[in-house]
Amino acid sequence: VRLVESGGGSVMAGGSLTLSCVVHGYTDNLCMGWFRRPIEKERESVGTILWYTGSTAYLDSVKGRFTISRDNAKNTLYLEMTSLKSEDTAMYYCAQSSISGCYLKAAYDFETWGQGTQVTVSS
Repeated sequence: VRLVESGGGSVMAGGSLTLSCVVHGYTDNLCMGWFRRPIEKERESVGTILWYTGSTAYLDSVKGRFTISRDNAKNTLYLEMTSLKSEDTAMYYCAQSSISGCYLKAAYDFETWGQGTQVTVSS
């Protein structure tokens, strides 16, 4: 399995960006996650989605602003980010887990990671 992210960039506060993660490989019955690592801070889970059902879960600070979705035909995971804030600035990663469970589970349960894409929000 290989994950390839794209869509990062620089945006003003209040703006929007959509990140994409193309999954080269198997997707059924897997949990996908979006994570971010701000500079000099720990990596945190932004949200997760169970690929088969589309069931999602989000970090409290992004609820109502971020939406995770997937396109089965394109084998692509998305993170739509709106009302962006300076504190959303980070390197964003998509990840895949074959381990059971999905709801906002920890990074160590994800075996495959993308290369990351930088999101910078200016106030």
